[in-house]
Amino acid sequence: MVHLGANACIVGRSVEKTEQVANDIATARPGSRVMGIGAVDVRRIDSLKNAVDRCVKELGGIDFVIAGAAGNFLASIEQLSVNAFKSVIDIDVLGSYNTLKATLPHLLDSAAKHKSDGVTRLPLQTHVSVAKAGVDSLSNNVALEYGPFGITSNVISPGPIGETEGMRRLSKNGTDQSTIPLGRNGTVKEIADATVYLFSDSGNYVTGSTVVGA
Repeated sequence: MVHLGANACIVGRSVEKTEQVANDIATARPGSRVMGIGAVDVRRIDSLKNAVDRCVKELGGIDFVIAGAAGNFLASIEQLSVNAFKSVIDIDVLGSYNTLKATLPHLLDSAAKHKSDGVTRLPLQTHVSVAKAGVDSLSNNVALEYGPFGITSNVISPGPIGETEGMRRLSKNGTDQSTIPLGRNGTVKEIADATVYLFSDSGNYVTGSTVVGA
């Protein structure tokens, strides 16, 4: 998106990592403005609102939102504690809702457009699957409720994406690619291309949908 002309505001828990990611993204286009705001907890609406206020003050508004915070680890239901389950729900579902809540006034002001989240269903991932189902439902309701205002809401379900932190953490022994329809892991660029499509004029009439990568 930055390469194609957008400015961006990146939020995250770690100040150092978030600022580094922002600096890296800024290299995609000379003259781009990319802010990195760390120490943000998506489970706290006040934390997100403060970040949104800074973003709007510096960049002038918000046209697109990607709610990508996620908690993920492998555990069977028997192994999964109530607190661990709640933690994933809080990050994925409540975090997505808080992101929407904090940014919605600015999306309505700009009439602008799209929200993307990821969802994956795997063995030992009951907590994640339940959380992502909640995100799916949230996205569908946003599409229904705010479609008349020119806002579209979609989910990106990327599947296994190679060379990512999530895959390194969850698939230490590699992925069984025989279960993937295309027989290979996806790439970061392919998910980025899907995001660009949803954010572009070509995706203006797409809402309440899930783009499945694998």
